[in-house]
Amino acid sequence: MNTTINRAGKTIETASKALVMLHGRGASAEDILGLAAHLQVADVSLLAPQAAGHSWYPYSFMAPVANNEPHLTNALKAVDEAVQLALQNGIEKQHIYLMGFSQGACLAAEYMARNADRFGGLIAFTGGLIGGQINRSNYAGKFDGMPVFIGTSDPDFHVPVERVYATTNILKEMGAVVTEKVYSNMGHTINQDEIDHANRLLAGAL
Repeated sequence: MNTTINRAGKTIETASKALVMLHGRGASAEDILGLAAHLQVADVSLLAPQAAGHSWYPYSFMAPVANNEPHLTNALKAVDEAVQLALQNGIEKQHIYLMGFSQGACLAAEYMARNADRFGGLIAFTGGLIGGQINRSNYAGKFDGMPVFIGTSDPDFHVPVERVYATTNILKEMGAVVTEKVYSNMGHTINQDEIDHANRLLAGAL
């Protein structure tokens, strides 16, 4: 599998940190890279995989996993290609971060939970673990204190807040240090408080 990975920020060969950025449904790698203008990432290599057809999987993240296959498996492989690119260029796992919005946030959370280790951190703007029911047996590793930020609106048309709560609980069980923020009637967007939390996490302050 050869995923198109758009790049920005510091070159992968010279950076000591990498941020894998995952766009939402109907959006693009360029869109999520545009978020970098609001992030403190001057010394970070930015890696944004592009989903085929601008969607990581066809149905809701709350649909049975089988309904979204083989697209979900391919999407997880695309994320892994970006992570492996960072590792192959000498960036240590604890300096690799994942960030996503909406469908991209769900994918980022799912990838991290399935590959739990002491990564740099996870930033999920409106998302949760994937499946009609969360399959806890998919998540076996330990995060060893890895920081996580999850922000969402209550209500959100696409992501029920109950799934965000369930995701937070599982990530905590797996050893992540989770900051969860639920904003009343925010809408399906990213607010400044979430950006501030993301910047603190990227700076190592969460």
